Amino acid sequence: MHQPLLYLASGSPRRREILESLGYRVARLPADIDETPKENEAATDYVLRMACEKNAAALALWHQRQHAAPDAPVLTADTTVALDNHILGKPANAAEARQMLQALSGRRHQVLTAVCLCHNGASHSFIQTSDVHFKALSDAEIDAYIASGEPLDKAGAYGIQGLGGIFVEHLQGSFTGVMGLPVFETRQLLLDSGWPVPPFA
Repeated sequence: MHQPLLYLASGSPRRREILESLGYRVARLPADIDETPKENEAATDYVLRMACEKNAAALALWHQRQHAAPDAPVLTADTTVALDNHILGKPANAAEARQMLQALSGRRHQVLTAVCLCHNGASHSFIQTSDVHFKALSDAEIDAYIASGEPLDKAGAYGIQGLGGIFVEHLQGSFTGVMGLPVFETRQLLLDSGWPVPPFA
């Protein structure tokens, strides 16, 4: 079966795995940008800005090197955890991870994933939001989870697809969106752009 090509401007192994599991051939593009939130920037504004700026950076580097348009869509995404509209990024250390997990304990928060797709000079984007409710976490659970190392490279200090999934009491939204790439909406975005989508029949 022919595997359509996608350019992914993201270092996230989870996004790559999701796209490859759908049957795409994925080539990674670099897209290094400043990911610092602006002062009082809303989580929705921030996550969409990140996805679009990553795409623009990847396209600029492509044009600089190739002097032509990419032969396949360029996909970027950004996932942000928000508690009371306060952005929870990746913790800098174990102490910060503990603070985040304590704040999330027994509460509902939002996971926002913005996706931007550029193809044939047109740009398409969306934001998918999921509501996630954590069970009440004990200090021992938090300590054990931090000791696993998993929280330290995850927005909001947890990964739903890993050990952090045991803390999720209820999810309303997209499981793959919380992982980093909502497949239903991303497929629709690709469809709207005219690119082949699963099952590639």
